[in-house]
Amino acid sequence: MKLLWSICFLPAPVPFPCLNHSLSRKAFGSSFPSLYACGSAARSTTASNISSLAYWEQFVCLTCCETGQMLSLSCSVSLRPDFCLAFLPVCCHRGEAKNLPTYPGPNKMRDCYCTVNLDQEEVFRTKIVEKSLCPFYGEDFYCEIPRTFRHLSFYIFDRDVFRRDSIIGKVAIQKEDLQKYHNRDTWFQLQHVDADSEVQGKVHLELRLSEVITDTGVVCHKLATRVLECQGLPIVNGQCDPYATVTLAGPSRSEAKKTKVKKKTNNPHFDEVFYFEVTRPSSYNKKSHFDIEDVDEVDKMEIRVDLWNASNLKFGDEFLGELRLPLKFLRQSSSYEAWYFLQPRDNGNKSLKPDDLGSLRLNVVYTEDHVFSSDYYSPLRDLLLKSADVEPVSASAAHILGEVCREKQEAAIPLVRLFLHYGRIVPFISAIANAEVKRTQDPNTIFRGNSLTSKCIDETMKLAGMHYLQVTLKPIIDEICQVHKPCEIDPVKLKDGENLENNRENLRQYVDRIFTVITKSGVSCPTVMCDIFFSLRESAAKRFQGDLDVRYTAVSSFIFLRFFAPAILSPNLFQLTPHHPDPQTSRTLTLISKTIQTLGSLSKSKSANFKESYMATFYDYFNEQKYADAVKNFLDLISSSGRRDHKSIEQPILLKEGFMIKRAQGRKRFGMKNFKKRWFRLTNHEFTYQKSKGDHPLCSIPIENILAVERLEEESFKMKNMFQVIQPERRVLYIQANNCVEAKDWIDILTKVSQCNKKRLTVYHPSAYLNGHWLCCKATADNTPGCTPCTGGLPANIQLDIDGDRETERIYSLFNLYMPKLEKMQEACGSKSVYDGPEEEEYSTFIIDDPKETYKTLKLIIEGVGTLEQEHAQYKRDKFKKTKYGSQEHPIGDKSFQTYIRQQSEISAHSI
Repeated sequence: MKLLWSICFLPAPVPFPCLNHSLSRKAFGSSFPSLYACGSAARSTTASNISSLAYWEQFVCLTCCETGQMLSLSCSVSLRPDFCLAFLPVCCHRGEAKNLPTYPGPNKMRDCYCTVNLDQEEVFRTKIVEKSLCPFYGEDFYCEIPRTFRHLSFYIFDRDVFRRDSIIGKVAIQKEDLQKYHNRDTWFQLQHVDADSEVQGKVHLELRLSEVITDTGVVCHKLATRVLECQGLPIVNGQCDPYATVTLAGPSRSEAKKTKVKKKTNNPHFDEVFYFEVTRPSSYNKKSHFDIEDVDEVDKMEIRVDLWNASNLKFGDEFLGELRLPLKFLRQSSSYEAWYFLQPRDNGNKSLKPDDLGSLRLNVVYTEDHVFSSDYYSPLRDLLLKSADVEPVSASAAHILGEVCREKQEAAIPLVRLFLHYGRIVPFISAIANAEVKRTQDPNTIFRGNSLTSKCIDETMKLAGMHYLQVTLKPIIDEICQVHKPCEIDPVKLKDGENLENNRENLRQYVDRIFTVITKSGVSCPTVMCDIFFSLRESAAKRFQGDLDVRYTAVSSFIFLRFFAPAILSPNLFQLTPHHPDPQTSRTLTLISKTIQTLGSLSKSKSANFKESYMATFYDYFNEQKYADAVKNFLDLISSSGRRDHKSIEQPILLKEGFMIKRAQGRKRFGMKNFKKRWFRLTNHEFTYQKSKGDHPLCSIPIENILAVERLEEESFKMKNMFQVIQPERRVLYIQANNCVEAKDWIDILTKVSQCNKKRLTVYHPSAYLNGHWLCCKATADNTPGCTPCTGGLPANIQLDIDGDRETERIYSLFNLYMPKLEKMQEACGSKSVYDGPEEEEYSTFIIDDPKETYKTLKLIIEGVGTLEQEHAQYKRDKFKKTKYGSQEHPIGDKSFQTYIRQQSEISAHSI
């Protein structure tokens, strides 16, 4: 998935009344600027502002709340000539907590769950672990982040049946600190949570200090503070009605003023100006703007901007964040405009011990890719795509990548996605599989290792076979998770009251049903998987002509051992269930997975495959020839190339479902257009919603009637995360998702399934039609064509639903990371070419069938990687020159940008 960062262009703000507006602005053409370039709202920094800016930066940073946290994040920024694409996939691995504080009651246990938050917005919630102070969640979470963020936070909640769930503690990690915890398990101390520290968002301010000379010749100094707007404020208790207070504070004075309340928005536009008298009137002195006494007073003054949520609750308004700025910087620059990150308020509560709340274990994976336009990658990409045609394949660029990477999985992921994108995955896998089969001596070990071939096929099945798993296994997996039939067959683990024979019968029925749905699902197996299985079958049969079963075991080792069995064992990792199953269900799925894996293996003595005697006894139920025949028929079907017409399959595939809020479409002439919570369900045939899961649909929209799926501007209904599904006759269904990640997921998948509709729109209205006109273009006719071009959307097939440039950039990063191994492999090629004796030990790890061809490929790889490395270095230098601190993209208080500035300054100084 890929994400296009939206670059906001702000109109030039109206000058202060009665003040000269001296802030310079950049004019932008029709092309998009770089993500790192200053937006139109940024002030061009001059030399006279440098010292005041540095002081301001230091002051703001003093109030930053520094916390630590864990998560798995992969960040990519795509650099195009005129704009940037940002990829922010995030993934959390297997969290658990320990030593949580006891509940203040006789039970002392807690029912805990964990949430993952982007700043203050929840994007994922784990299952509830009941009656535990050391809950193990064991869940992986992955999503593409569709917006900027400052912190990734994890909150541990204690469920309360009668009141609002209480927060036990949190772990938070600043975006710039993610790299510190890359791909390793780490325990973090839970921190206390208080309202004064839970802040997010930024504020746009303009300050101007001016002299006013009265008719009598006396002079006084006045400060004009203009609060233009805020962005990204947190939503508190489901609503955000923000206002700002502006306070001029000094040793002996405090004067506060307040903006109007902006209802139902977390991106308020205030554009209000407040005036403060800074110094008392005195006789005018040309040598200094201030008397000595006035200078001392001004040095101690500060302007404070506090953001609040106007609440109707008896507890008062909620604090959203603050900004404190000293006035002394204005003595060097009379006018200043910039964006600032809001900061937490220091409440002086430092006495709490950090280990009172327990700790949380998480795993973070963080990478960052900067992706150029496609032509930059042509030499390396062409070299990779030729891999299937290189003889021998071990001399190809793709195979070399697998040789130098520490883990084959590192190479397999981007290679598979790149070859899928360009439709070359089948010939590539066929080539490397055929080479591996030739090196295999024993048919019983065929494709059993963690080779590049097996990892590439695993990744292909994950990408191409997800819907296949959904339609095949999800119904029965859902039933197992909901019914909770006892299936334990180990006599040692039987619970009180359970009957061993009844449990065996329950388990046998489940295994029989899953085995049946798998062996009858051959017609639904994706074509790309079938073509790969056909190639594996032919290579194995040709290599081991005396073994009649090898054509089956070569395929079953993937489809059963690496596809169906893992999906049954851990359904949450294959999107079959939202959470990791409870212990009893997990045990049932483990027993089913073991049995299915053995049934698909077609080994001669299957009972001997089990170490446990109770499993061998249970397997006797399936020691019949009909099961082996069913497996062979299934394997024959999925490994027969060109066996069926895909269009003949008409069974609907469930793609996504869940609760969202929708606005009435106005089908009834006099009906109220209110908002209601509904259960939405999307298949490859239709998009429906009903009151709750399982009910009869209240509305059904055929996929061919979806003409566009676009975001809806927040100002339409003062609601976040809204999108619109546009239908014929200009009917529009407005929907609100639960968070930004879910909204993006729904938009992406709805766009994908409707991409090939012949009547898709090219323009749409980004705002709603309310009160007799479109809010976006002010047109009065409800059938007026759209005023904004529709987004490109996602391609409708898996080969194009991948960014080839992004994957090539990842491959370049791997080659660059393992450059020492590439050079060592070059040495090995030279050694083999001139010396036929025993290999040196350091060279023996490489597969080199043709040293001369391999050396040629290595030379081209190193040249291509070197060229891209130079382009990246030049881009960083250019970005450093263009970036403006205090712009909308890089507000003051952005620690990641401060770190970057320091690094670039050091690099520049070193180069000079």
